[in-house]
Amino acid sequence: MYRFEGGVTMKSTTGSAHLEWVAHVVRVRDARDEAAFAELFRHFAPRVKAFLMKSGASASLAEECAQEVMATVWHKAHLFDPSRASVATWVFTIARNRRIDALRKQRRPEPEDLGWGPEAEPDQAEVLDLQQESARLTEALRLLPEKQRVLVERAYFGDLSHSEIAEETGLPLGTIKSRIRLALERLRHAMS
Repeated sequence: MYRFEGGVTMKSTTGSAHLEWVAHVVRVRDARDEAAFAELFRHFAPRVKAFLMKSGASASLAEECAQEVMATVWHKAHLFDPSRASVATWVFTIARNRRIDALRKQRRPEPEDLGWGPEAEPDQAEVLDLQQESARLTEALRLLPEKQRVLVERAYFGDLSHSEIAEETGLPLGTIKSRIRLALERLRHAMS
């Protein structure tokens, strides 16, 4: 067993490079050792950036995320547990999480992209068309055989999958699919 400052103990079977990185994280954690952090940064930042770029991030996003990852290493060194993961695994887990956060942020519209204010009043002709189409659909549904109508209502208004309907009704999955397919054909014909 090896014992580092701060009471961190590692098994002697762990590689010396791993032990060296653990020692660096311990020095960052316990003494805010900037030299140890600089070595961690020199080693891991370019690897994190390459990892992010291979994962599809642009060079600028990868650079930004790599900086954030290394800042997290500095600020959260106290959370590193060498008995659970290597330093590399810990750093790349932080990188993966940062990448996921960045992707979520890219997909989320910014407030200035959202429409603000009241929506325009719909055209009265469109409203009338929608009301008439809705009435036709209601009537077409009413005219379906009950066995088909019930399944269509469960699938489309009850938002159930075919498998969930099979569980609820005890009907074979094939029967449910056939009845729904026949019902949809009748509805298409009635609506055309």
